[in-house]
Amino acid sequence: MRRSMIAILSGLTLAGPAFAADDAGPNYTEDTLTGDWGGARSAAAKRGFVFEGLARVDALRNRGAIRNGSRHVTHLDLKLKMDLEKAAGWSGGSAMINVLHDGSWGPNAQLVGSQMGVTNVEVNAPTTARLFQAWLQQSLFDDRLAVLAGLYPIDSEFFTVDSAGVFIGPQYGTPADLAQTRGPSIFNNSAFGLRAKWNVAKTVYAMGAVLDGIPNDPARPRATAIRFAKGDGSFSIGELGWLPEADNDKFKGHAKAAIGVWGYSAKVNDQRDTDAAGNALRRHQGGGYVLGERTLARLGGSEERFLSGFARYTWTDGDSTPVKNSLNLGLHARGPVASRPDDVVGFAWTRAGMSQKWRDVQTVPGDTKTGETALEITYRYAVTPWFAIQPNYQYIKHPGGAAAPNAKLIGVRLDLAL
Repeated sequence: MRRSMIAILSGLTLAGPAFAADDAGPNYTEDTLTGDWGGARSAAAKRGFVFEGLARVDALRNRGAIRNGSRHVTHLDLKLKMDLEKAAGWSGGSAMINVLHDGSWGPNAQLVGSQMGVTNVEVNAPTTARLFQAWLQQSLFDDRLAVLAGLYPIDSEFFTVDSAGVFIGPQYGTPADLAQTRGPSIFNNSAFGLRAKWNVAKTVYAMGAVLDGIPNDPARPRATAIRFAKGDGSFSIGELGWLPEADNDKFKGHAKAAIGVWGYSAKVNDQRDTDAAGNALRRHQGGGYVLGERTLARLGGSEERFLSGFARYTWTDGDSTPVKNSLNLGLHARGPVASRPDDVVGFAWTRAGMSQKWRDVQTVPGDTKTGETALEITYRYAVTPWFAIQPNYQYIKHPGGAAAPNAKLIGVRLDLAL
């Protein structure tokens, strides 16, 4: 089945594309390192094919926690977006093929041991190349309804906070409590499923997704597979959101409020409670979130420069994961000075609340803490439209939710738009 799916997706890659921006297409010459490929990229964009690439390196040095040291990770993200109406006359059709290559590992796994992580491009396997997204989407009723099917990561649309996107910490993407569950479809391990999004009004939307409960094949962690095994069950998530500035063409900034719930159909072992025979009780995993972000002020009277704030609270049942809930707070300043309109300064704080059941079953329960907190300060310096340097500082108190030395990390992120 996997080979046949790859063959189908390869055919789509050759046949037609999606999401082309405006008729002029992206400005590849100015905005990308590799340019317009002699006009080939612009010509492809006009036909509905948009090629995107990102090369990223995170280098971090840590003091405290498990041990002092330096590590780096690499991330390559290649996308082909397809507007099937332009490419093949398919009204309302679009598609995407997305391949990731992640290399090196260890900033968190070897040095810090945080429950939340320290960089959002660190993966469990030292080197992984994976087909991450491969889906078809059909828009209906004048684009009010969109239905998607294929390999789809929920963190691309659900529980997202745009003003938190500048931060390196993983907790500002997928919440730490959800990330620890049995199999969410998130970076860099996506599952096959369905997603529907309905624009109830210009400023109100509702969306939901149902996916395989275990992405890929756990026995082959470096492989990409569509595998519906017995016991996988399903994962479901729904979100209702409000975009108060969605119908304001002049608005530049952040404005969103949303609430969501999620859950698995299959059960997992309770991490503490047992039945009369001493066997772990079986529980359903579930949780939810509320979030909001808003532009708080204009800087220098410019629409392009602004200060935004965000908050997100997330929770789970606490029966099977170390983290029971989390709170994210932060500020995002775009164009902090008039001469640097594309730079971004970010200040964020997160607390991950530890599950009481997890604390009870630790080898030395007295060494655990009620929570882990993390502070991050970052500055994204836009050297050119396609190259950014981002110094970063993180301070993590009680890493791992234990009585370990606090962690202090300093580092840099390098981004190249290909």
